[in-house]
Amino acid sequence: MSAGPDSTGFAGLPGGVAVSHLSVYDWPADDGVCGGTPHLHLTCSEAYVVTGGRGSVQTLTTSGYEVTPLAPGTVAWFTPGTIHRLVNEDELRITVLMQNSGLPEAGDAVLTLPPKYLTDPETYAAATVIPADAPEEKKERFARARRDLALEGYRVLREADGPEPLAAFQRAAAELVRPRLAEWRERWQRGAEAAAAATGEQLDRLERGDASHLADAVVRAEQPSAYGKFGMCGRLDVYRGA
Repeated sequence: MSAGPDSTGFAGLPGGVAVSHLSVYDWPADDGVCGGTPHLHLTCSEAYVVTGGRGSVQTLTTSGYEVTPLAPGTVAWFTPGTIHRLVNEDELRITVLMQNSGLPEAGDAVLTLPPKYLTDPETYAAATVIPADAPEEKKERFARARRDLALEGYRVLREADGPEPLAAFQRAAAELVRPRLAEWRERWQRGAEAAAAATGEQLDRLERGDASHLADAVVRAEQPSAYGKFGMCGRLDVYRGA
C-alpha cells in the first residue's frame, strides 16, 4: 500500500506493512506436490493469514526443515533467511502481510535456484524475470518453469549433509541483492522508519499535553491495483506500492 508523510506523520498501512491476496499455485511438481516457488527474503519478515482452503508451508533454516499446516484462521510468519515453499492441498488462499511496504514483492526475494544461476544479477534475472508484455500463457509457462528450477536447488539444500550448502546459498543471495540495497533503504525510510518516527513524535506531543495531531485524523481505503499477477507462490491481487 502507498505510504508517505502527511499532517499525521505517516500515510501508509500500520507499521509500514503491505498486503496482497494470494491464491497458491495448484501446479504439481515432479515430487507430486502442488504449490509455489521456494525462496527466502533477506531483510523482511512475512506473515500468512489463511482465508480459505488447506495446505502447508515447508520451511528450511539453520535449525532444520519443518512443515507448518495452514487452514482458515491460521496466522503463520517467519523472519528473514527462512526458505519457504507453499503447498496447496485444496484451493489454499492467503492474505500476505509483508514488512517494509511490500519489499518482499519488490525485490527482497531470492529463489533457490541451482548455484550456476546465482553467480551474478544478470544470470539470475534471465532465469527468473517474467516479461511484463508476454501473453498470459507464456507468463504461466515461465512462472512454472522457474518454480521447477528453484525446486532443483531447494531439494539439494533440504537433503544436504551439513550446514555449508545452505550457508553458501545465503552468501550468494546476499551478493545478488547488494546492487539494490540503496533502493531498499529508501523504501524502508519512507515506510517502517517513518511510521516509527511518527509514533515517537506523537508520544512526545502527548507527553507535553499536546493532542493537536488528533484533529488531523484521516480515513483511507483502496482496492487492488492489479489482479491475478504471477507471483512466486501463486496468483496475486496486489495494491499500489506493493
